[in-house]
Amino acid sequence: MNKIRVRFPPSPTGNLHIGNARTALFNFLFARHHQGTFVFRIEDTDPLRSKEAYIANEIEAMEWLGLDWDEGIEKGGNFGPYRQSQRFSLYLEVAQKLIQEEKAYPCFCTSEEIAFEKQQAEISGIGYSYKGKCRNISSSEAQKRISLNVPHTVRFKIPCIESVQVHDMIRGSMTFPLKGIDDFIMIRSDQTPTYNFAVMVDDALMNISHVIRGEDHLFGNTPRQVLLYHALSYPVPTFGHMPMILGTDKTKLSKRHGAFAVTDYRCMGFLPEAITNYMALLGWSPGNDIELMSMHEMITSFNIEKVQSSPAVFDFEKLQWFNSQYLRNKPSKALIHIISQEIENAGNVFSNYTQDELEQMMDALKSYCTILTDIPQLISTFENYNGISEKNIPHLDKLETPLLFDALINAIKQIPSWSTDHIRQLIKDTGKAIGVKGRLLFHPIRLALTDQDEGPDLNLIIYVLGKEKTIKLIQKALKCLDEHVHAKEGNDAG
Repeated sequence: MNKIRVRFPPSPTGNLHIGNARTALFNFLFARHHQGTFVFRIEDTDPLRSKEAYIANEIEAMEWLGLDWDEGIEKGGNFGPYRQSQRFSLYLEVAQKLIQEEKAYPCFCTSEEIAFEKQQAEISGIGYSYKGKCRNISSSEAQKRISLNVPHTVRFKIPCIESVQVHDMIRGSMTFPLKGIDDFIMIRSDQTPTYNFAVMVDDALMNISHVIRGEDHLFGNTPRQVLLYHALSYPVPTFGHMPMILGTDKTKLSKRHGAFAVTDYRCMGFLPEAITNYMALLGWSPGNDIELMSMHEMITSFNIEKVQSSPAVFDFEKLQWFNSQYLRNKPSKALIHIISQEIENAGNVFSNYTQDELEQMMDALKSYCTILTDIPQLISTFENYNGISEKNIPHLDKLETPLLFDALINAIKQIPSWSTDHIRQLIKDTGKAIGVKGRLLFHPIRLALTDQDEGPDLNLIIYVLGKEKTIKLIQKALKCLDEHVHAKEGNDAG
């Protein structure tokens, strides 16, 4: 295989979303698998919708995901500029070449004329296509009008052939009939290029060997671009059109399915490894039911021909599962650093503890969490526990409970080292001394401290609460239990 060169060319009209991010990932994996070049360029030909803030967001998202590009925006290379807004002279030069070779022509039809023709076609119930009104205007007449500053576009002259053939790496051999394709505009009247023309010129002049993109480009754009390649005698790249991504209800992917901008996932507390791993499986599988993969494993296994053609389904709950797996396998020290840097107010929560204390909490907490934001929230929740509520006091009404609570308070006062391991052993030893275990041991303590039936390990909760607050909450439970028993005895006597 010749030198692989692929590209990711987002339009900066919004933040980088999950669909485009998957396109970037598949191009990245393909390039790395074949020791090729990954180009990142910007298609900013729409001055009204293109924003520098969106470019910054796309760069941030790509860097966060670890999709490092070899050439392009901010890095440069031998085929720049890498922003379409800086390449207009190139597009005009290529368009002029096609005009000279009579493969394109100036079109002087006004927007009002085109609008009227579209209206008439709609009334007649037929699809609109440009009829080639300016196709046969002589070059001398065209030049005369241009010299008089008559507004005009430049249209590509569709050749008199029935179809074009394309081999798609994902979909196999495809034939595109040209019957429904009219002489499309390459250069607008304001001298800016249309998408199909600009992207073809960029791909050709940047020596892009493979174009991997979404299937939404397949029928509307691919045949037009192939015609342009043929007209200019440029080598046609190899195409691969990835499947659409749908929501779990099989409708177009949107925010209601949990599909947000990549940087939104970052703010929510997702890890980039989880995002890239999950995205890789949206239309591709390494086989053998493998799901969890490092970037290196994905690069090694990636095969574009194994990408499916049927739509992929984005499942937000599955993405959360991926994140929980990566979170629990992440070293606690690294988690503390990431959370401190990226999660708002995490520093305020963490400031109450030493590094060693935080690492112990992380070791125990991370298996209960799905996203990074869960961790400081859980710690804050522990710190805000106010003890048992009235509705749960009857559940403590057992003979062993006062003995258990008194023994636990004494044990906490005498514990040699305040660590999660020592607290775990303390609870076990206290239960053994009183003669209770299992639910009879753990449930009363959990209710006294958290007022809940379930939750993280008790040793972690006690560790976060600290000696003083733990004792205070157990004493509160004892007092409430004593009042409950006396009230019950009074009612019985009455």
